[in-house]
Amino acid sequence: MHAHFERHVYHRHSHESYSFGVTESGAQSFTCRGGSYTSATGMVMAFNPDDPHDGHATDELGFTYRMVHIGPDLVGDVLADRTGRPAVLPLFRDPVIEDPRIARALHSLHAALLGGAPALRRDELLTATVSSLARRATGTLPWPRTPDAARVADQARRLIHDTYLSDITAEDLAAATGRTRYAVYRAFRSAYGMAPSDYQRQLRLRAARRLIAGGRPLGEIAAQTGFADQAHLTRWFSRYYGVTPGGYRLAVAADLAETNPETYSDQAEQR
Repeated sequence: MHAHFERHVYHRHSHESYSFGVTESGAQSFTCRGGSYTSATGMVMAFNPDDPHDGHATDELGFTYRMVHIGPDLVGDVLADRTGRPAVLPLFRDPVIEDPRIARALHSLHAALLGGAPALRRDELLTATVSSLARRATGTLPWPRTPDAARVADQARRLIHDTYLSDITAEDLAAATGRTRYAVYRAFRSAYGMAPSDYQRQLRLRAARRLIAGGRPLGEIAAQTGFADQAHLTRWFSRYYGVTPGGYRLAVAADLAETNPETYSDQAEQR
């Protein structure tokens, strides 16, 4: 993502991937794992997978930033290739890093990904950026948790993953874990930084995002992924991703047309 925001407020959310960003101008403020942070011009943001956070402009001038999402498997592959041994995934305890070299590396990687740089150049920049970031990590995944709370949270999470398109209840989570509804809520919040209902909505939005990229009608997608209607989907999609479903679809189509025009032409004819 490369965007400028002034009034947009990100709802609390997380990503399946690592999320690395650099603030190009202005400043953005956010909360993450119980702390409040500000990333000003030139600063780097580093979010772990499933790291819950929100975000908004620090002042009325807004902020401009670049963000790159890199899957844990790819991060592990890069680090293993660099060290010659199985990689341990890095943990970033502080989501804001002040390091001009990393900021420049992220900027270069992002520009190469959007600018159509040769694959070899993109690979080189990815390796350099991930390696630099890993050196600033302060631990390794997974985070330590109390065994019982971790078990309860993980059981609830598995049930939500298995049934996120259904209308499961707090009582369902309590029955699956053998704990009270409040105990499940507290354990889940402690482990994942958000309520079970927020986590379920996030999974539904991820499913909707995949379907939107595939060209399905928005009303049909809303019904299939558990939203009341297209307006309901649009409202939450915009709050999580900073772009409307229609805008996201256009961006995906434009990217596909640029990187693989033959595939795009075939898909356009099918639609």
